[in-house]
Amino acid sequence: MANAEKTAAIAEIADKFRESGAAVLTEYRGLTVKQLSELRSSLRGHATYAVVKNTLTEIAAKEAGITAFDGHHQGPSAIAFVTGDAVEAAKGLRDFAKAHPLLVIKAGVLDGKALSPEEITKLADLESREVLLAKLAGAMKGSLNKAAYLFAAPLAQTARVVDALRQKVEAEGPVAAAPAAETGESADAAPAAEASTDVAEGGDES
Repeated sequence: MANAEKTAAIAEIADKFRESGAAVLTEYRGLTVKQLSELRSSLRGHATYAVVKNTLTEIAAKEAGITAFDGHHQGPSAIAFVTGDAVEAAKGLRDFAKAHPLLVIKAGVLDGKALSPEEITKLADLESREVLLAKLAGAMKGSLNKAAYLFAAPLAQTARVVDALRQKVEAEGPVAAAPAAETGESADAAPAAEASTDVAEGGDES
């Protein structure tokens, strides 16, 4: 490749790294063009699968601040650039690799964090974003239904419950809060937060 073409290819790969929430480096030695096309189709909507040149990818990764692929730039390489659901993309790669063992998942990166092949498999075992959102919505609906029932309760019933609670507190006396040292918790402690065009044609080993 001429220098101008190499520069353009490096810039394109670096941009894809920056635009992707995740990326997975694979080796596809022995896979046919038809099989690669099938893999691209299975990832469509979640990731693009591009055959790349190792030397150009290594330079592009450094420019994009990606170190997860260091030491893995050998053999015919292709990268799944994930712009959709990372879990679904990982599932697609895992399932294809099971059916076609010639596809080797070498390394990955998710939101800047390096992923090993084992971690990518664990990611694939997670439920999709849509499933998790559906479960969350179901849980919220149940809670909202309970809240609506309480608000709809007759005023007299609510008053009796409140009065009963007041009498219980008066009878037992106020309950003192346990010192932080006895509970083993810091006063400042807070819950933890819950959280088909190739880039570079050829795809050889150089």
